[in-house]
Amino acid sequence: MTKYKEHNDKVLLKKLKVENLDDYKYWKHPKHNYHLLNGPYFKKSSEKKIEQQIQALKLKFQKGSEVLENTRIITNKENEMIGEVSWYWKSKETNWLEIGIVIFNDKFWNKGIGYTALKLWINEVFIAKDDIVRLGITTWSGNIGMIKLAKKLEMKEEARYRKARIVNGEYFDSVSYGILRDEWENN
Repeated sequence: MTKYKEHNDKVLLKKLKVENLDDYKYWKHPKHNYHLLNGPYFKKSSEKKIEQQIQALKLKFQKGSEVLENTRIITNKENEMIGEVSWYWKSKETNWLEIGIVIFNDKFWNKGIGYTALKLWINEVFIAKDDIVRLGITTWSGNIGMIKLAKKLEMKEEARYRKARIVNGEYFDSVSYGILRDEWENN
């Protein structure tokens, strides 16, 4: 039995809908704790920039355009917004995607939700994109939770760029993990 057959009824992955935009805008605000772990070395969006992004999403919804095709919102059965998963091309030429996860609300941290959500997301991506050979995830050595999550998903550490990230004046490594489709299917 492959992992593709697994599902969960407590953690759901859904496409962003227009009725989710207020919650999405709220969670994108830089005041939330997840920003301390999710790429804290990158510049955070201002409230003005976030508002512009939300308005652009509203316009896409009005036009009937695809919205955040590469992203799913993580919710529970109560439809509470918990976080998001996403993918982007690392190398289209070699069928290589990078995936990511953010748990917005820290009351949901350390409860196994990230593991369940990312497992569902990996399944969904491999099913939807049958040409994808590998998935990768990149984090920084200070994000211990993400490193543990990658290992729990049986991803292999494939690269470590020493002292590549600066957080609060301190250097950290950039760490990349990956899993091949056949490894995922056979675990």
